[in-house]
Amino acid sequence: MKILGTICARGGSKGLPKKNIMPLAGKPLIAYTINIALKWEKMDKLIVSTDNEEIANVSKKYGVDAPFMRPAELATDTADKLPVIQHAVKFCEKKYNTGYDVVVDLDPTAPLRKISDLDKALNRFLNSDADVLYSVCRARKSPYFNMVELDENGYAHLSKPLNNKIIRRQDSPEVYDMNASIYIYNRDFLLAADSIHSGKAIVYVMDDISAFDIDREIDFQFIEFLLEREVFRFD
Repeated sequence: MKILGTICARGGSKGLPKKNIMPLAGKPLIAYTINIALKWEKMDKLIVSTDNEEIANVSKKYGVDAPFMRPAELATDTADKLPVIQHAVKFCEKKYNTGYDVVVDLDPTAPLRKISDLDKALNRFLNSDADVLYSVCRARKSPYFNMVELDENGYAHLSKPLNNKIIRRQDSPEVYDMNASIYIYNRDFLLAADSIHSGKAIVYVMDDISAFDIDREIDFQFIEFLLEREVFRFD
């Protein structure tokens, strides 16, 4: 079995331009994902997909090649992530004359993951018949209890009402937040898919701290606080 690892990091961001290489506790953000992926040592090849030369250079500094510049149509604010990974797989199979069986995609904006998370997620995927696995954490809000949406008249209603009244969130069906950290794909499913949910999907549940995905300046500050106070440790 051959595993291709991808880290997709475009240069543009409306909220935080070049956030993938912004310094976080002394290192560029992308370095945390690169470091844990290299320490894991389960990937036959690890590459960075980017449209930005500066991100490519930072990635190379930390030990991972960016073997191509991502096409412009895959680097816009509205570009779907799936075609970006599909492009990377096709490029790598051709460039390295190798076929891959499994693709592991790690998002650099969700840096709080451990080697044990990667091991457990991969083992769960390989011991299933799933097409895709993605990481989640338990949701703090529930559509059955305290998440609402507005109807056509502007009145609020529970997003997913149940026949039986629920008076405690803990009694509602378990729901999860996708935490944008780990994605594992069967290669053939990935190349044919138009949605991550178009096949058999399973989840790997991570701890609550992993839910923090960097999108705003305050996210940087909060994760920096967790790292500096050692609330989260990578070992």
